[in-house]
Amino acid sequence: MRRMKLVLDERLLEKAMAELGVKTYSAAVNLALEEVLRMRKMQGLPDLMTGVAWEGSLAELREDDAPDRRGSSSTH
Repeated sequence: MRRMKLVLDERLLEKAMAELGVKTYSAAVNLALEEVLRMRKMQGLPDLMTGVAWEGSLAELREDDAPDRRGSSSTH
């Protein structure tokens, strides 16, 4: 970890702490930075998929061969 001085908008920092559910300024800033990096990584995913063609049958994927997921074996 690196210790540094930052000038931050206290109102935004308090809102971020409440929204993120953290108790310290450092935790709020670190979590916010992690979230920004995660979002940027997700934004780049479509670029990775460029040129990748899906092959398959949507009709086959929609067939429901699995047992009822609610645990009920009765049919209506």
